[in-house]
Amino acid sequence: MLDVEQGQMFNLNPVGSRILELLEKGSAEADIVNVISREFNTSREVVENDVREFIESLKKHKLVADR
Repeated sequence: MLDVEQGQMFNLNPVGSRILELLEKGSAEADIVNVISREFNTSREVVENDVREFIESLKKHKLVADR
């Protein structure tokens, strides 16, 4: 992912790419957790924490806005 405004490049793994895709579609965090958990066959508890941290990181780098 390229942030033209900040002149930075960010690499995303498949899970990060999917989360970003779901965010762009307007999915709520809880829905994203359910999709990622199901698609990547991972426990909801683990995914919940990872999704929250990933979204906070995107916000910190101003790559997504607060809703």
